[in-house]
Amino acid sequence: MRIISGSHKGKRLRAPKNLPVRPTTDFAKESLFNILGNRINIYETKVLDLFAGTGNISYEFASRGSEDITAVDQHYGCCKFITTTAQELEFPIRAIKSDVFGFIAKHTETYDLIFADPPYDLGQKAFERLVIEVLSGSLLDDEGVLIVEHPKHLELNALDGFSELRRYGGSCFSFFEKKTADL
Repeated sequence: MRIISGSHKGKRLRAPKNLPVRPTTDFAKESLFNILGNRINIYETKVLDLFAGTGNISYEFASRGSEDITAVDQHYGCCKFITTTAQELEFPIRAIKSDVFGFIAKHTETYDLIFADPPYDLGQKAFERLVIEVLSGSLLDDEGVLIVEHPKHLELNALDGFSELRRYGGSCFSFFEKKTADL
């Protein structure tokens, strides 16, 4: 895994082999950040990385200047790797060991951008539940965006808040926005 751009551009990171992860490919990650670079000011974006795994996406946000990043994963080894790497690179990433659905239900902070990369074998219902719970709760700012990485056979475009889909090989990014009532 490598950091594609920013202050640590080209930095290669080696995660322990025993972590239960499937990192986002460099091609998909670069495409995602090209999209985001045209839509948001990363420096001012408060980021939540759900199912963070190795922290691949969190490191990319930090390298590009985001100063408030929370990475959530239920695996102790993943959180330890994220914490150690963030300290070594002096990145503002806070790793939290937690079940993601439990975190969503109890956490009270609000984020500008939430990225979620659940295990692909989690199933359609769990992916839908993730989107519904994030959009119906207070985790995502009213002007924020939720991005869910998922396998190409999963369809999330019928869910409320869906705004677009981008496909990269066997992976997809579905973008969601909160639907606020007109006053």
